[in-house]
Amino acid sequence: MPTLLQINSTCNYGSTGHIAEQIAERASKQGWESIIAHGGRYIMPSNFETIQISSSLDNKFHALKSIAMGMHGLGSTVSTQRFVDRIKQIKPDVIHLHNIHGYYINYSILFDFLSVANIPVIWTLHDCWAMTGQCTHFVSIGCERWKTGCYDCQLLKYGYKTLVDRSKTNWKEKQKSFSSVKRMTIVPVSQWLEGIVKESYLSQYPIKVIHNGIDLNVFKPEKVNRRDLGLDERITLLGVSSSWDNSKGLNEFIELSKNPSYQVVLIGVQEPIMSKLPKAIKAIKRTENLDSLVQYYNAADIFVNPTRADSFPTVNLEALACGTPVLTYNTGGSPEAVNSNTGWVVEQGDVFGINKIIESFSEKTEKEVMNQRNNCRIRAEQEFNKEDCFDKYLDLYNLANEP
Repeated sequence: MPTLLQINSTCNYGSTGHIAEQIAERASKQGWESIIAHGGRYIMPSNFETIQISSSLDNKFHALKSIAMGMHGLGSTVSTQRFVDRIKQIKPDVIHLHNIHGYYINYSILFDFLSVANIPVIWTLHDCWAMTGQCTHFVSIGCERWKTGCYDCQLLKYGYKTLVDRSKTNWKEKQKSFSSVKRMTIVPVSQWLEGIVKESYLSQYPIKVIHNGIDLNVFKPEKVNRRDLGLDERITLLGVSSSWDNSKGLNEFIELSKNPSYQVVLIGVQEPIMSKLPKAIKAIKRTENLDSLVQYYNAADIFVNPTRADSFPTVNLEALACGTPVLTYNTGGSPEAVNSNTGWVVEQGDVFGINKIIESFSEKTEKEVMNQRNNCRIRAEQEFNKEDCFDKYLDLYNLANEP
């Protein structure tokens, strides 16, 4: 039985954690033994063998090193070396990387091993961190320094979480490490991110786009009584995020909540932000209760995602699967989730455009609304079924293992 080792910052938590877990499930059904290695934070139970690479205390020291010295991904030295020794014992047939940033693993030590191990590596890129000096996304400020070498990081002016600009050195060290593996395939989660990879130092590797998939048996249309959720019959606008700030469109939702014709629901709101939001916004803390999340997706008229930096948001797919049309900014890979029958795309910052679309939606007949909701579900079934999406990873694993 071949062995798959996945490495991610979280364990069955958040979008990347759920993706790794679901890939493991799919691989297991096709005869693979699955192991998931992860950091010391954000851990939920898994159905597979897991390895915690670093402790929660080690995570904190790594985070401190990142903030104080700009050395994200270069802490956790002892725990990473111990983990490398564990990999040598496991002898996996394929190593599948997800997010290796998140204060839990030393990428330099890991890639020193991968460069000589002769183990096929699949690396799913969920953001741009692997190709920059320190940030996960740069589109919000239009930066292109990552193409030839980061320096004088402009994100520091916007509160980026580091006291030191080490972007130039980090970029060079990442280029050296990430270009050292002989057998690696890069998997961007969107066509937009594929374009970024092709302009980076990772362009030397084979590239295969695989969109995120979701469980259509969980995220599905169902009848919901809005009153049970504390909602009325006004147009319901829903936003879902693991954290909220202006990069996720918080200001836009605050503006939308001023219109008495709308009711705004935000899920994933942290306590400090919740107390500052207008009373017109129904704010809900982050929940791992998928049944509750599905109810809100179904209760919403429009899922609004005014993100300013995203590669391919899973929340868009979840909304579509529940039959809810998506309105998103033309940001990164976010528009790739929708077509003209299932949603709308407006330029960043165009709140007027968002309002016009919502007003136009309010004039739709019940039949038109239902047709659109049906189209949303059909698109999710055709494009984002997790079995279809994650089978593409199995094809890569099997190809990598061919003699």
